Amino acid sequence: MSLTVFALTGAALVGLGVYGLLALPHLLRRIMCFNLIGSGLFLFFGAAGARGVAVDAIPQALIITGIVVALSASALAVGLVVALARRTGHAALPDEDRTP
Repeated sequence: MSLTVFALTGAALVGLGVYGLLALPHLLRRIMCFNLIGSGLFLFFGAAGARGVAVDAIPQALIITGIVVALSASALAVGLVVALARRTGHAALPDEDRTP
């Protein structure tokens, strides 16, 4: 499969994530959209690092490190959203529209 397909898929994932991050008021959905942006960037970066005859190990190491950091940040964000939901009864920010 062509690396261009991977790069375009990564760009599409980033676009969908940005749209969801701006359009969705629920905080857990925003966390998922933020992870979608990260996954798209990892895919794009992996496709960019796989150009040429030999595969470069530096992008692979950075992607693995990024996955671990993204997992940790997601766990922290979900914990904060759960604490907010327990305290206020809503998993959205006070300024956001509360339509279901």
